[in-house]
Amino acid sequence: MQLLTLGVNHHTAPLAIREQVAFGPEKLVQALHELTQTQRASEVAILSTCNRTELYVNTPSPEAVAQWLADFHQIERRELAPYLYTLPREQAAQHAFRVAAGLDSMVLGETQILGQMKQAVQAAEEAGTLGLLLHKLFQRTFSVAKEVRTSTEIGANSVSMAAAAVRLAERIFPSIRDQACLFIGAGEMIELCITHFAAQHPRRMTVANRTTERARPLAERFNAEVIPLTALPDELPAYDIMPILGKGMLERAIKQRRHRPIFIVDLAVPRDVEAEVADMDDVFLYSVDDLGQVVREGMDNRVAQVAQAEAIIETSVENFVHWMEGRELVPLIRSLRDNAERHRRHEIEKAEKALARGGDPRAVLEAMSHALSNKLLHAPTHALNHANSAERDQLVRLISQLYGLHHE
Repeated sequence: MQLLTLGVNHHTAPLAIREQVAFGPEKLVQALHELTQTQRASEVAILSTCNRTELYVNTPSPEAVAQWLADFHQIERRELAPYLYTLPREQAAQHAFRVAAGLDSMVLGETQILGQMKQAVQAAEEAGTLGLLLHKLFQRTFSVAKEVRTSTEIGANSVSMAAAAVRLAERIFPSIRDQACLFIGAGEMIELCITHFAAQHPRRMTVANRTTERARPLAERFNAEVIPLTALPDELPAYDIMPILGKGMLERAIKQRRHRPIFIVDLAVPRDVEAEVADMDDVFLYSVDDLGQVVREGMDNRVAQVAQAEAIIETSVENFVHWMEGRELVPLIRSLRDNAERHRRHEIEKAEKALARGGDPRAVLEAMSHALSNKLLHAPTHALNHANSAERDQLVRLISQLYGLHHE
């Protein structure tokens, strides 16, 4: 079992790199199948969020997996290498436990990552790329995350990215109540954004989506309007706060708004907003990395809980590594048992033939038991008799331990 975690995250790579190796839902299944079918890995699960892209794999070749990641996203390997981390065995397990517990997040203690990891595992299960090793890893991972959150206050007063977007908007506008908010899409992150902005009771809220029927249930929950994406060019000038738009459409909207400010937060990876938008007057654009500065505020209490959480994780890593090492001994144990079974069957067959010839049952049993014990003890006895002086003491201690002997 050769467990490996390989990837990039907000600690190691800027947004410009992270967005190049992100796996969208439409590519995820293809990637899972491709990585296992090319025999670079026997098991794989892919976690891809706005802050990280990570591959959890059972592989004999970390380098081959790293090269596959670069090839899949059509990036030069040398361009990706400075940002890529590869964590083997216990380091991989420790990393998975820390990620699920929220210790490795941009928002310390945030809970959304646990749900995202569970979705990644479910996708791998459905694709058939989750085997014994990764199944056990994630089973332990989710158990550790639950224990950390139950036993510590690591998630107390955690500020989500969506809540951080509200805080930034409040720095630009005197009051959210007087603003009109536009939300493009109807996914999980948009739902979080709407939830936090709705709590500030903005003057108007609208959900724009390619399919209005899909957006309607979300809009109705927050008493928001629904418009199709095709209506955006005409509707855009009416809104003060919004995510994800291109430069050309914004230029027209700013002119019609007579240069009243527009607040844009782009939580997508890859980014949905053109980079040039940030250079425009009257536009305040924030990415996930910008919001990270906000969510780090007020972390003192949660930071104090980290040591306790790390202690839980350290113990869990030791237990998981012990399980892995135990599984690695399975072939040897099976071989020992098979060897003993062959001897047993051979002696049973000899005894049955002796009994069929009319042999005395007690004498047959005695002969069978003596022959069986001799065969089972032949290997350690032969090793002792042929060991040199340097090996003999070590063998004596080992055999005494294996057979529970008290050798003087």
